[in-house]
Amino acid sequence: MWKSASELRQNAGFLGVFAILSLLCTAPLNVAAQAPAPTEQEYAAQRAKMVAEEIEAAGVKDPRVLKAMQATPRHQFMPSAYRPYAYLDAALPIGDRQTISPPFVVAYMTEQLRPKATDRVLEIGTGSGYQAAVLSPLVKDVYTIEIVEPLGKRAKRALERLKYDNVHVRIGDGFKGWPEAAPFDKIIVTCSPESVPQPLVDQLREGGEMIIPVGERYQQNLVRMTKRDGKLESEPLQATLFVPMTGAAEDSRQVQPDPLHPTVRNGGFEEVVGKTSDPVGWHYLRQATTVEGSADEPASGGKRFIRFTNSEPGLISQALQGMAIDGRKVSQIEVSCQVGAKGIAAAAGETPGVIVNFYDERRAVIDTVELGPWKGTFGWRREERMVRVPLAAREAIIRIGLNGATGRLDLDDLELRAVHAGK
Repeated sequence: MWKSASELRQNAGFLGVFAILSLLCTAPLNVAAQAPAPTEQEYAAQRAKMVAEEIEAAGVKDPRVLKAMQATPRHQFMPSAYRPYAYLDAALPIGDRQTISPPFVVAYMTEQLRPKATDRVLEIGTGSGYQAAVLSPLVKDVYTIEIVEPLGKRAKRALERLKYDNVHVRIGDGFKGWPEAAPFDKIIVTCSPESVPQPLVDQLREGGEMIIPVGERYQQNLVRMTKRDGKLESEPLQATLFVPMTGAAEDSRQVQPDPLHPTVRNGGFEEVVGKTSDPVGWHYLRQATTVEGSADEPASGGKRFIRFTNSEPGLISQALQGMAIDGRKVSQIEVSCQVGAKGIAAAAGETPGVIVNFYDERRAVIDTVELGPWKGTFGWRREERMVRVPLAAREAIIRIGLNGATGRLDLDDLELRAVHAGK
């Protein structure tokens, strides 16, 4: 665990995806025991800095959303031990193996919802209550449902204590919706089903919009769904990765992860999301984009590659991808890629390269390995490494990018090959 705010900040971009995977949620709630509690004025200053540096600078522009993010006391929606870290762009545990989403994720989804003052909004996956609180001043009413009873009760108490009077909380199966309050102008889903549950389609008014992450457990896309003639039209927004759900919906997925054959999706970066330049399968991009090869800057193979650029030391430039892996069956993995660099300079603790983090069944970090770090300037070259998989490993995250270093890093043909135990 990270023991200081500075260490946590260095890893904030990495933690952000675990809004997402919830990999901090089993940590003991004492990491901030020695940190002094900020005053309300200090919290307000931290919020302003967060909005400017982590949200607006990252692309959220709606002034109403920015104002709501600056006004909403995120620290009030998390355990007291983590409050000193409330305004880092990171996921933090709230109990019951769940996390409070990073501020950027909340702001981005809120902006994509295009909230209006007259909207009645249904939120699926209350969690801490933070997303509902952000929506509260932007819409007429928020109806929010949480399937985990302790979380739902805590969120309701927090929302009532902070006087978010237009937020209504229910504990139950969110995928059944809230039929007696329907129809809804907007629906926002903060957990990821394999496909859109039919009750939510039925309860969305004609012309209404839904923001929802859908797809496989480790390969999801955030999409905007608009209801036209009783059917949903889909507009892809970006790849994402949300925490595995609780209950039958998660267990009954038709496509389950394959922990015996972990592999990198879209390691050639040829597939992009919709009309964007964001690579399919890669999440929590920061200062990263796919580039079409040209005569002056060819890809190492194929048409595209991914490029990371950063001019401010310590600033995050990365992309991440999660996968299931079973260390009892997969003894080693070979990681390889094509890499090129221009003017990379790295300070201590900054590791431009490919980093693999392994997690056990509790989603606690148990090992970290890297391919790199790389410095200086050089053209395309192949890099590879064989690494041992911890016996207790059940999940892994690949993080690629400059990771705080400055300069430019190009990657292509990233592959992961599993070696099974006994072979």
